Amino acid sequence: MLFKKLADEDVSGKTVVIRVDMNVPIKDGVIVDDTRICASLASIRYCLQQGAAVVVLTHLGRPKAGTPKAEDSVVPVAQRLGELLGQSVRVVEDWREHKPQLQAAEVVMLPNVRLNVGEKENDHALAAAYAALGDVYVNDAFGTAHRAEASTAAVAAVAPLACAGMLLTAELEALSHAVQSPQAPVVAIVGGSKVSTKLTILESLADKVDYLIVGGGIANTFLLAQGVSVGQSLAEADLVENARQIMAKMAAKGGDIPLPTDVVVAKRFAADEPAEIKNVADVAADDMILDIGPQSAQRLAQMMKAAKTIVWNGPVGVFEFASFAQGTEVLAEAIAQSEAYSIAGGGDTLAAIAQFGVTDDISYISTGGGAFLEFLEGKTLPAVAALTARA
Repeated sequence: MLFKKLADEDVSGKTVVIRVDMNVPIKDGVIVDDTRICASLASIRYCLQQGAAVVVLTHLGRPKAGTPKAEDSVVPVAQRLGELLGQSVRVVEDWREHKPQLQAAEVVMLPNVRLNVGEKENDHALAAAYAALGDVYVNDAFGTAHRAEASTAAVAAVAPLACAGMLLTAELEALSHAVQSPQAPVVAIVGGSKVSTKLTILESLADKVDYLIVGGGIANTFLLAQGVSVGQSLAEADLVENARQIMAKMAAKGGDIPLPTDVVVAKRFAADEPAEIKNVADVAADDMILDIGPQSAQRLAQMMKAAKTIVWNGPVGVFEFASFAQGTEVLAEAIAQSEAYSIAGGGDTLAAIAQFGVTDDISYISTGGGAFLEFLEGKTLPAVAALTARA
C-alpha cells in the first residue's frame, strides 16, 4: 500500500488537520471508555513535539446533520484529550466564519463533523473548508476508513499535503501482515448473531484461511446446514444453503470449519437462567444454544496452539453472561498463549479481550469495526484509496 506517512513528514511550524476517531461512549456527560482517544495520541503528540499547531476533527454518535443536540457535543472529548495532553483543547464553533489563528503546539477541536451538512455525502466544498484550515491533512481514523465522507475522503484530494497518521498506518500494516501475507496455518474466528451480516466475509475468508471457526448464531446456522436441530437457538434457516457452500469450499481446499460437538444450553436468554451442557445431537426443541461446550472449547484451544496466524472477530458464546462465557474465555486464553501472530477487531471482541484480561497478549488489537471487516473481505477502503491517490 503506497501512501505518505505522517512519521516521514516534517511538520514543524505548520498547522496540521488531523481526522481522528474519538467516537467514545458518553453517559450523562462523562466518558465511559477513552480507549479511542488514547489510540489517537501518537499522531497528535508527534505534531506537537515538532512545534506544529493541530486542528482535531472527529465524529461522535449518529447525529442528524444541521440539527445539533446537547449529546452531540464534543466538549467532553476535547476536555479528556486536553487532560491526556496536559494542555487546554478548546472547541472552535465558528471555524468556517473565522479561521482559527493558532500558535505553535496549540490544539483545537472542531465541533462534531457529522453535524456538518455534506459530511456524509463526501461534499467537496465542505472538504475544501476542512483543508483550508491547515498545511497538512492527516487521516488517523481507521474506524471510519470504510466510509467516503468529506473529512475522510474528499479532503485528501484537496489538502496541500495528505498523509496517514500513526494509528492508521499501524492498522493497515498489521492487517496486511495477517491477511495478505500470513504464515500458515491461518485460523479465522468469526462470531456473531447472524450469518447475513457476515456472509461476504465468511465467503472471502474461506478462500484465504486453513481453519474457519464460526460462533454464536452463525455457528447455529452452520449446524442447521449439517442437519442438526438447534431448538429455539438464534439461527437463519434461509441461509443454510449458503453455509453449505462455504463448508464445501473449505473442504475442497483441505480446510475445515470445526463446528461444536457439545454446547451449553438454556431455556431462556437470561443471565440467571440455569445452564446445561449437552451433545449437539441432544439439543431439545425448547433449548437455546448460548455457548460452546467444554470439549469443543478445548478442541479450539488446540487449534490455537498449532496456528501461526489468527484473525479474531466475534465471541463464540454469550460471554456477557457468566454461565455462558467459558467457551469465549477458553478461546481468548488460548489465543493469548499461542505463539501465532494474532489480530483482533470488533466491539464485542475487544470487550471480551478486556473482560478476560488478555489485552497485552494479543499481537495487535484493531480499533476498527466495519473497516476491520471490510479489509478482511478484501474491499477497498475509500479513505485509504484517497490517500493512495495522493502518494
